[in-house]
Amino acid sequence: MTQSALDQLKRLTTIVADTGDLNAIQQFRPLDATTNPSLITAAAQQPENRELIEDAYDQAKKEGYQLDQLIDRTIDILTVKLGVEILKLVEGRVSTEVDAALSYDTDETIAKAKELLALYKAYGIEQDRILIKIASTWEGIQAAKVLEAEGIHCNLTLLFGMHQAKACADAKVTLISPFVGRILDWYKKAENVDSYPIDKDPGVLSVKQIYHHYKQYQVKTEVMGASFRSVDQVLALAGCDLLTVAPGLLEKLEQDHRVVESQLQTEHNNTADQPYQEISKAEFKQQLESDLMAFQLLQGGIDGFIKAREQLALLLRQSFGLEADFID
Repeated sequence: MTQSALDQLKRLTTIVADTGDLNAIQQFRPLDATTNPSLITAAAQQPENRELIEDAYDQAKKEGYQLDQLIDRTIDILTVKLGVEILKLVEGRVSTEVDAALSYDTDETIAKAKELLALYKAYGIEQDRILIKIASTWEGIQAAKVLEAEGIHCNLTLLFGMHQAKACADAKVTLISPFVGRILDWYKKAENVDSYPIDKDPGVLSVKQIYHHYKQYQVKTEVMGASFRSVDQVLALAGCDLLTVAPGLLEKLEQDHRVVESQLQTEHNNTADQPYQEISKAEFKQQLESDLMAFQLLQGGIDGFIKAREQLALLLRQSFGLEADFID
């Protein structure tokens, strides 16, 4: 019997679980796992994580935090605690996201990254098992550049355009996460179509373009396709450095038995037509502003992660009976 599509895919690509659900990670046993504020919020609502939440809150209180700072610190501790639990189930790394509200502040992003790493270290986790996840704003990329120079590995997320990918390469970040599904969603709405043939899927094509650009210029930054909407999208990027996939699609891949082959070619390495040039801040800003899709999705993604964190903060305040303390 033919191997499952998932097993075949694992031979071509490093598969990463896009979830904070410990049960799903235990089921699929990926090498790495990624989380984001939305996934952390979802995980916090699972009854089996109640003890982690209470421990995080108690730790924040013992550290002397109060009111808003108490909740923010609880979220950071909870995020790290979930990361620690994930690392018990995977051999590789976990991506842990910096508060999206800091996406346009380089210094604060650096400081928050180091706070998160200090928490991990307190739990006995060394930084080589952590990817600090940062939104691909210019300011976020510059924070990652500083962190990478200090040996702190970063995953640049909410990436939708070549300008972001180029700036990440210049910053020598460890990994980028271009968002396949969100690009597809945007174009379907903008062009008023229900679907695209997989060979014309704009999200898939975007990742292929970035991947080939990196290979042509021998960029060491890894490409991890993210935000998938279908099994076909995942398999269309077979051979990518990494793919982070939600549990629902991992399950479908496990049940699929089609033949899986690499869809990304690397034989054109070292054939770039022109010398490598770094992208300037002015060029980055101009290209971002002229790319309506990337501009809208970057800001919308940041806003969505901020909202998810606010929802988690509300959930925690209600859970610990703190609503009245937050009323002016």
